[in-house]
Amino acid sequence: MRILVVNPNTTASMTALIGECARAVAGPGVTVDAVNPATGPASVESHYDEAMAVPGVLAEIAAAELAGYDGHVIACFGDPGLLASRELAAAPVVGIAEAAMRTAAYLGRTFSVVTTLSRTIGHTWELARQYGVADACAGVHACEIPVVELETDPAAYAVILAACRSALDRDGSDAIVLGCAGMADLCQRLSAELGVPVVDGVAAATLEVEKLVRLGLRTGKRGEFATPPAKAYA
Repeated sequence: MRILVVNPNTTASMTALIGECARAVAGPGVTVDAVNPATGPASVESHYDEAMAVPGVLAEIAAAELAGYDGHVIACFGDPGLLASRELAAAPVVGIAEAAMRTAAYLGRTFSVVTTLSRTIGHTWELARQYGVADACAGVHACEIPVVELETDPAAYAVILAACRSALDRDGSDAIVLGCAGMADLCQRLSAELGVPVVDGVAAATLEVEKLVRLGLRTGKRGEFATPPAKAYA
């Protein structure tokens, strides 16, 4: 089985981290490759960034379909281009926000999301409603660390830990969802310190794709996610 993990931003060091975290949970016989588009934003932190990232994501998905990959992960918490990718691909496509929030809903009555910048909070709530888990989401909280600084700021872990503690106290929730692919490597450490389940969407989405492939399931093509009609694009 081959799974492609697409980091929608162009920061190669983050792509490498995401790939390591995905490979760490993949089952026997599963090959995970992580890529990022050649063009697009260095980080995805706004609706504009998401729009600019989507063409690169779709190009990577299209190339992976031609190469025979069995499934795909979109490794950005906004799930940019997810629905368009499901139209484009026959193989299953899973976004990390959907996978993380659905997984967290199995683990307790409620969960809290801890993300990067406060400007993304509204979109996270929008996704929770779209995925049918808004009733389980007790709150969305920002640590105010820009995505690219997650790797470079020596205080980043302490700030994220404090934000998680505050979220648990304020929301009375049972689990934490990490709202950025750049936090994927912090999951186990945070869980040990907080004493609650901490869900990383990269791992959750990778295993969700693996599950779907092992079940022999592919994206339904009868209606909305049918292959886009052929037409000229100027």
